[in-house]
Amino acid sequence: MRIIAGKFKGKKLFLPKDKNTRPLKDIVKESIFNLLKHSKKINVELENSSILDLFSGSGSFGIECLSRGADSAYFFENYQEAIEILKKNLLSFKEEQNYKIFKEDCFEFLNSENVIEKKFDIIFVDPPYKELKINTLIEKIILKKILNTNGVIIIHRHKRDKLKITKKLKILDERNYGASKVYFAN
Repeated sequence: MRIIAGKFKGKKLFLPKDKNTRPLKDIVKESIFNLLKHSKKINVELENSSILDLFSGSGSFGIECLSRGADSAYFFENYQEAIEILKKNLLSFKEEQNYKIFKEDCFEFLNSENVIEKKFDIIFVDPPYKELKINTLIEKIILKKILNTNGVIIIHRHKRDKLKITKKLKILDERNYGASKVYFAN
């Protein structure tokens, strides 16, 4: 797995050795970024944007955003092996300091009274495929008002997933890439 574009293009990312973390495939990642850049339905600029990467695993999505000019990235991960890999990946980009790692369960964090003092332009939600509480998470994001007005929530699921996205979000686009289904919403 590599960084596809930007200042870190071609840099290899470390991945967890076990099967508890499912890395975002490069082809899916590249397709997401192509849609963000060229879609008439999605009105978000990656450059100078703020990114929230939930269930970040190795951090490939958020790091790709930083490589392409995002202003900052917040990473949420609670699986210890993935946290170690995420840290290793971020430390390999020594000049990149505009990130924060939350070693917490994002459901618990968003359910608590904790406050994120930031609004995000892009929120990437890539939970384990077996996770069923996606709408609960999305509703907390809406309730806490952490998505900017023109921001986008990107939700990555298995293409056979029967998830019905909450009506509180407007689906801007929905794409299938191999075994993946990706929703773009706000």
